[in-house]
Amino acid sequence: MEKPKEESKEKEESIEKELGKQEDKKLKKSSPDEVKGLKEKLEKAEKLAEERLNQLKYLQADIENLRKRFEKEKSEIIRLANKSLIRELLVVLDSFDAAIKITEEGKNKKGLLMLEKKFFDILVEYGLKEIEAIGKKFNPNFHEALCKEFSKQQDNEIIEVIQKGYIINSDVIRTSKVKVSKGLKDKDKLENNK
Repeated sequence: MEKPKEESKEKEESIEKELGKQEDKKLKKSSPDEVKGLKEKLEKAEKLAEERLNQLKYLQADIENLRKRFEKEKSEIIRLANKSLIRELLVVLDSFDAAIKITEEGKNKKGLLMLEKKFFDILVEYGLKEIEAIGKKFNPNFHEALCKEFSKQQDNEIIEVIQKGYIINSDVIRTSKVKVSKGLKDKDKLENNK
């Protein structure tokens, strides 16, 4: 079986040699003007081939840039869709909190706590974080003060969370609604002014 392959290779080589000899004879018979014309055509063809290759490289780069931009836009759309959906689901989380507060100790309360934790853990997987508030200084970027109250805590310290706030992927989707301390110094000043 290998002999026919070898024979065909030998035939191809002999044909190529014969063609090469014929080309050499033609070139020897060609006039210097014909050779010059052929060289010019060859140079033009090489230049055109190089231009086409450069165009292909630019097109390839453009396609790669489009693909990257598409992927970036796609992930941004998904991120925004998740953000919107999670914002809507915060109502359910608030309902869990309210139900837990009014439910008496027992199996029902434990069940609600487990459901709330499981639900919150799912939202955390998508980038949700609760804004820490109690004991922190009031920050209008993260907190919304609904009222102020005199207390032993420092001035502008958050003493109670009325509604939890949340962040998703470093974007605040809902500020914490809080009660802020006025501090006892302000109370003493108010009483002294009376």
